[in-house]
Amino acid sequence: MAQWLKRSIAAASKDEAQSQVRATVETLLADIAKRGDVAVREMSARFDHWDRTDFRLTDAEIRACLAELSGRALDDIRFAQEQVRNFAIHQRESMKNVEVETLPGVVLGHKHIPVNAVGCYVPGGKYPLLASAHMSVVTAKVAGVPRIATCAPPFQGRPAPAIVAAQYLAGADEIRVLGGVQAIGAMALGTESIAAVDMLVGPGNAYVAEAKRQLYGRVGIDLFAGPTETLLIADDTVDGEICATDLLGQAEHGPTSPAILLTTSEKLARDTMAQIERLLGMLPTAEIARKAWEDYGEVILCDDRAEMLREADRIASEHVQVMTADDDYFLANMTNYGALFLGPRTNVSYGDKVIGTNHTLPTLGAARYTGGLWVGKFLKTVTYQRVLTDAASTMVGEYCSRLCMLEGFVGHAEQANIRLRRYGGRNIGYGEAAE
Repeated sequence: MAQWLKRSIAAASKDEAQSQVRATVETLLADIAKRGDVAVREMSARFDHWDRTDFRLTDAEIRACLAELSGRALDDIRFAQEQVRNFAIHQRESMKNVEVETLPGVVLGHKHIPVNAVGCYVPGGKYPLLASAHMSVVTAKVAGVPRIATCAPPFQGRPAPAIVAAQYLAGADEIRVLGGVQAIGAMALGTESIAAVDMLVGPGNAYVAEAKRQLYGRVGIDLFAGPTETLLIADDTVDGEICATDLLGQAEHGPTSPAILLTTSEKLARDTMAQIERLLGMLPTAEIARKAWEDYGEVILCDDRAEMLREADRIASEHVQVMTADDDYFLANMTNYGALFLGPRTNVSYGDKVIGTNHTLPTLGAARYTGGLWVGKFLKTVTYQRVLTDAASTMVGEYCSRLCMLEGFVGHAEQANIRLRRYGGRNIGYGEAAE
């Protein structure tokens, strides 16, 4: 039976905090819906100390941001985006249109149509997370989305040059310096100066995630992407230093980011906890990482790999780093995760920044029912049908007529019956079922 050597704060505390977030976001979205640009400007000034008449950057401002970066930095951004683009292209090519004659004279098909307008949120209040621009904008471009609008908060009181460069190089059509609920609400609801989008994508803090949840239905969303989560599955094939490094590397995202170790080795568990304390003494982001570790960190000791598998699927973490004697066992058997990172040579940071898979992934248990952002999220798979012959229409119509009458849908039945009369020469009265 699994033993907790370290537990996170009580679930009740988490639920209480989420209730406060929910109420705050509901109030803010209602204000944006009512007052539009005025509300957005007030919120930006209040929360980000950032106020402009127009939050959209001009071409000159974009060029100025690019000029602040070195050639090496721009090349690195291009390299990362090329990896994301390459994998997204392969994903897109795996999605084929279908047209098939399922019965003589009956043709059914589906096709993939891009969403018309997407709003991409790029978080950047604490850190300039330019990688999120690669993941959303590049992928939407590969899908063929005609209009891509981006929003990112100001960083240290101004546009973050690296984020602006990443959005521009990825192909964003509109780039705004606007953060938080005000950005999400403006893109989804539309204001006097910002045209509404059809879909919102991108990670963010608890407020951003809650805003997307409340707006779902009004617009589409990629998934519920809240605070970063990481789960480490490890045994005595690795040491505490690498485990501690991988846990803290994600805990520095924010004070509510869960970091969990699952292991069959008590020695590794205790070594990892000791190494975490040592590394927190050196990590520049230790203030945030320590809070996340103290409140949301867990260490769970399991009897065997089967128990680690059960616990991992129960947790359904966004990121799962696997470093064991048999990593392929987890690849073959795990069902609930956002992304797997297999073996000590890879890590979550590779996926976050550069390797090419998408880093916008499900959190808060959503990995039980959805995967992460990918090119298919920007595509609507729609169907069509065509009946080519009188005989085919008559044959399908007979079944349809009888099935509709079983349900009491006479009007539906008549859609079939009129075709039986016209194309099949059948003498069927109004409201009768085909014999």
